[in-house]
Amino acid sequence: VQLQASGGGLVQTGGSLRLSCTASGGSFSDYLMGWFRQAPGKEREFVKAISWNDNRYSADSVRGRFTISRDNAKNTVYLQMNSLNPEDTAVYYCAASRRKYYRRPLDYDYWGQGTQVTVSS
Repeated sequence: VQLQASGGGLVQTGGSLRLSCTASGGSFSDYLMGWFRQAPGKEREFVKAISWNDNRYSADSVRGRFTISRDNAKNTVYLQMNSLNPEDTAVYYCAASRRKYYRRPLDYDYWGQGTQVTVSS
């Protein structure tokens, strides 16, 4: 499975971005899909995940501001990010997992290349 993330960019505090991640080469609807982020000097951290049957999971830091969704017909998972602040600045990665666990990077089998999100103050 190959994952291609897009949609990152530079935005001001309080702004919004929508990230997309399109999968190819596998059965997208079978996978749990997740978003992680990694800021400079920090470990990769869980952001959001969505199961094959639309169960959704969230990190506390983004609950109420970020929304994950998926379109199985388009093999795409989205991350809508609202009310962004400088602490959200990071490289955002999408990932795919065949497991039911979602919170650790080790739970995932495939990773996209990452897209940079920068929030200016």
